[in-house]
Amino acid sequence: MDGKNRRATLVRDLILIAVLLCLGIGLLVVSRSHNRTGAYAVVMVQNQEIARYSLAVDGVYDINDGTNTIEIKDGRVRMTEAVCLNHLCIRQGWIRFENQSIVCLPNRLSVIVRGTDDSYDYVL
Repeated sequence: MDGKNRRATLVRDLILIAVLLCLGIGLLVVSRSHNRTGAYAVVMVQNQEIARYSLAVDGVYDINDGTNTIEIKDGRVRMTEAVCLNHLCIRQGWIRFENQSIVCLPNRLSVIVRGTDDSYDYVL
């Protein structure tokens, strides 16, 4: 391959990279703009709702007979304590957007952020 062909290939590669980068940034912006901040943290144990907490009220709550603890602060919720081996539910961190969830499989517990209208886009 001579120098002219290499240069043309390099230019095409750079154009492709720029287009893919712009496309990725555009998709990220669009997906972030559709996230709505939730209003409630719904606590489910074995697929049954056991509690519902407003994200507007800060507090710390023991869940499922003390096996888990959640914290609500500044319109967000997180799992702070869990009686399980791997603590993946704690590592999930803060959530605040509708339909985000924290799951503790060993305790069969999930915390799901819901909006004010409780509408669902889909059900699994």
